[in-house]
Amino acid sequence: MTVALNAISIVVADMGRSLAFYRLLGLDIPASADGEPHVEVALPGGMRLLWDTEETIRSFDPKWQRKGSDGMSLAFQADSPAGVDKVYAELIDAGYHSEMEPWDAFWGQRYAVVLDPDGNGVDLFAAL
Repeated sequence: MTVALNAISIVVADMGRSLAFYRLLGLDIPASADGEPHVEVALPGGMRLLWDTEETIRSFDPKWQRKGSDGMSLAFQADSPAGVDKVYAELIDAGYHSEMEPWDAFWGQRYAVVLDPDGNGVDLFAAL
């Protein structure tokens, strides 16, 4: 039996707030999705990104509780180091929390981390 990674799922407290964050990262998500309990967007290469509200998860797992997300993050590649700075500034200006300001990492990337509305790390990077 073979399995293949097909989707990444994010559990959210407020669907509209979360989707607004990911729209700023360039994902094409219709505004009509803001009030939905489950949302999916197709990514290049066949991968999907999914969002479910906490209520949706509790509908089939009543004991579900948020445990945090340290140790996992999503990484978005910018076209250039200046692109990292631009996207980072747009997210911070929109009121999202900075975990790590843009810097030139020793592994050869311009790199920054912003938290999405549910505290998930979102890495921004581009080759130097």
